[in-house]
This record gives sequence, C-alpha cells and structure tokens, in this order.
Amino acid sequence: MFIERDINSHKKVGTIEVVAGSMFSGKTEELIRRLKRAKIAKQKVEIFKPMVDVRYSGTEVVSHDENAIHSTPVENSANILLLAGDVDVIGIDEAQFFDKGLINVVTQLANMGIRVIVAGLDMDFKGEPFGPIPGLMAVADYITKVHAICVRCGSIAQFSHRLSEKEQVVLLGEKDIYEPLCRRCYNKAHKE
Repeated sequence: MFIERDINSHKKVGTIEVVAGSMFSGKTEELIRRLKRAKIAKQKVEIFKPMVDVRYSGTEVVSHDENAIHSTPVENSANILLLAGDVDVIGIDEAQFFDKGLINVVTQLANMGIRVIVAGLDMDFKGEPFGPIPGLMAVADYITKVHAICVRCGSIAQFSHRLSEKEQVVLLGEKDIYEPLCRRCYNKAHKE
C-alpha cells in the first residue's frame, strides 16, 4: 500500500514565546538563557533590541545581573524582517519599545518556521498595557509571566513603580528611577 506524504510535512514549525513581567523580574535573563541553549544546540540565532535601549550596551542585550549576549539594535520592527536572514531562532528584547507592527513581524517569522522569543514589560509605570506586548501575548504559543519581589513588603511584585515625577511613558532607567512593587504597595504608593 502506498501512503502519499505531503512534501512539506517535515518543514519546521515556528513558534512565538513571550516572556513578560515587571522590571527586575528576570525577563531578559530568561531570554538570554533560552537563546544560549539554542546556540548550544547549534541552532542559528539572531537577537534584536530597540535602538533606543542603550542602558548597558549599544550592541548587547544585558540583564540586570550583567549576563550579556550580542544583539543587533534596530530602529523599528520592520528592520527585524529585513535582517532576520537564515536563522532558526530570533530573540527580541525590550519589545515594549517597538511599534505595534512587531505583532505582524513576529507572526510572519513564526509562519516562516522560526522560533521567536520576545521579552518585554507587560505594563508601563501607570499599570497600563505597554506597547505591542498585549497583542504579542494574544498571538503567542507560549507565555511566561515572571515576577519580581516587592521591595517594600517582600511579596510577589508585578508593577514597575516609577520614583521620578516625569510623566513620559518611555523613560529609561534602573533602580534609581524604578522599583518593583506588589499590587497593595503599588496602590498605596499612588495614593501618597
């Protein structure tokens, strides 16, 4: 008996993985961990970050614990498609700083058979959904929500509380400008 097989049945299947949470929750650390494992498996890996993020390095994705991996800074999400090349895995850090077109870019890459791992803040300092992250979570195959520890009470923290009075949504900073807070401490801080 002859069994007809689809020629494309062995074509690799792409996926979308989103790692989201507050500042100091380990998003970038998890992204770097997954990308390094892919490299150990001899997969072709490319990493992108928004050009605006120059806190630790202009050309590396760097976690708060100072783990680093080489990356390509890009001005907008469309550049990721242009620079993707022949890869197995694409990592994207600080995705909240990209335009909403990132959702379509990531979907196209996954449809091309690429594993796409995206890390970013799910909420801004006002506690509102941030950039393309909610849309990416909607189209994701896998979502990992990571949490920090509240610096005021020690509970699980999911909010990035801004210590500065500045109101612009995008304000790059570290522990000098932001602190991770739980819901109770975040609400209390906003009443003060």
